[in-house]
Order: sequence, then C-alpha cells, then structure tokens
Amino acid sequence: MLTKIQKWGNSQGIRIPKIILESSLIELGEEVDISIENGRIVLTPTKRIHGRFAIADLVAEMPKEYNISEEDWGESEGKEEW
Repeated sequence: MLTKIQKWGNSQGIRIPKIILESSLIELGEEVDISIENGRIVLTPTKRIHGRFAIADLVAEMPKEYNISEEDWGESEGKEEW
C-alpha cells in the first residue's frame, strides 16, 4: 500500500490507513515510539500504563508453571491485621 509524506505545519507526516492501524493493534491516539531500523521507519507501541492493561494480556504473559499458593509470613509483629 502506498502513501505520501506530506507537510503538516512545521512537521511532516503520513496518513495511516484504518486497515493498517487495526492490523497493527495500535489504537488511535496511542503513544508510539518511532525509530529507524536498517533504514526503515518503525513505529512501536509503548507499554500501556494507567490501567490500560488488558487482563487477558497480563495472564497470557504468566509462566505456564506458575502455581497460586498462599505464603506463610510467620506470626504478626506489631499492629498488622491479618
């Protein structure tokens, strides 16, 4: 798919077709990191912060051998309420 680099004010920009944006899993308005790799312009989504993590993505990153267990921290010391 072809597009042109255009002047927008004092900057240059390109229009990203909707289908390309949807396929990249980058959302409109999302912050991206822009870099040059082997002479190519690369856009990479930054880590999602401030509650923008999807629980399914977080669970998918958990190690398969992870087992939920209760930790024994010993007896209370001080005014903790357990």
